[in-house]
Amino acid sequence: MGLPEAGRRRTPGLRREEVAVLAGVGVSWYTWLEQGRDIKVSGEVLDALVRALRLTRVERAHLYRLAGLNPPQADPSDRVPVGPELRRLIDAWSPRPAYVRDRHWDFTAVNDAARLVFGYGDTDHNCLVSFFTNARYRVLHRHWADLAPDVAAGFRADAARYPEDPEFDRIAADLAAVSPEFAELWERHDVGEHTSAVKAVDHPEAGLLEFEATLLPLPEHPGQSLILHHPRSGTGTEERLAELVRRSLVPSPTG
Repeated sequence: MGLPEAGRRRTPGLRREEVAVLAGVGVSWYTWLEQGRDIKVSGEVLDALVRALRLTRVERAHLYRLAGLNPPQADPSDRVPVGPELRRLIDAWSPRPAYVRDRHWDFTAVNDAARLVFGYGDTDHNCLVSFFTNARYRVLHRHWADLAPDVAAGFRADAARYPEDPEFDRIAADLAAVSPEFAELWERHDVGEHTSAVKAVDHPEAGLLEFEATLLPLPEHPGQSLILHHPRSGTGTEERLAELVRRSLVPSPTG
């Protein structure tokens, strides 16, 4: 491997000189990096160190932060499909709504409570598109018009994280062609991050349902987020929601 001879090893692992050789950097420079000195560090050099040290994705991100750089976004090929554990989690969240969406806001998992409460059907594949085009979803949301600017701004903020990904522009262009409201909001170029929100749903069977929605990024699923909805305390939502879900599980009487 061309590593320098350094005598008998007292501890396992690579020596400083060996790491420097494998990464293609000077020993002094690597020593200064370890000492946290004020030196210039590029992503290319950090990635060379990642390969030399065989760091994991999480360790790589930590190294970037230590060097004062933003960790690179995970490559789409690194995405991990939603596994059975996560699906069991959102199913166990019922009768409260929950779903998982990817970085393009496509649904990757939706529990039955979310379909029942928000009116998601078989044709609903993308959270953004459904917000602006699903008529039932729009009617159910009491504050739809107030939320719409934040939704569009949130999608633009997510698109900015992946400037080389053309899928965001495609989704936005296709949606703008069928939704004048989205087209107008998209032209504003507003950006915003929202990890929590309050949703009020006028459900035809259960009445007013109010939720506190929380978005949780999933580190093991790059680009994906878990959105959990919890009934607002003191609104009676929890009781009405439980009854709504219970009735939906009762088989319809046959003639």
